[in-house]
Amino acid sequence: VQLVESGGGLVQPGGSLRLSCATSGFTFSSYIMSWYRQAPGKERELVATITSTGGSTIYPDSVKGRFTISRDNAKKTVYLQMNSLKPEDTAVYYCKNSISWGQGTQVTVSS
Repeated sequence: VQLVESGGGLVQPGGSLRLSCATSGFTFSSYIMSWYRQAPGKERELVATITSTGGSTIYPDSVKGRFTISRDNAKKTVYLQMNSLKPEDTAVYYCKNSISWGQGTQVTVSS
């Protein structure tokens, strides 16, 4: 099982980034997928979840209305579109399914 995140980087407050998580080694279309993040000195927190078909999504209040999770089952990839980014969104972002984590991608929001 492999989950490989990409798309992180440095962005100014108010900017946008799109993260991708390319997967292999399991039946992607059968799994719920999630994005988590971990800021320095803080616990890892859930930021978005999407059902196996993409028909339902869940977000915490901290990102609701700004972040959008989506998936392409043909490409075995899950995405996280992040808009209106804030400095407090700075963290390492990880994708996850029930059996594995990715290695993470750094997102830094700073002027």
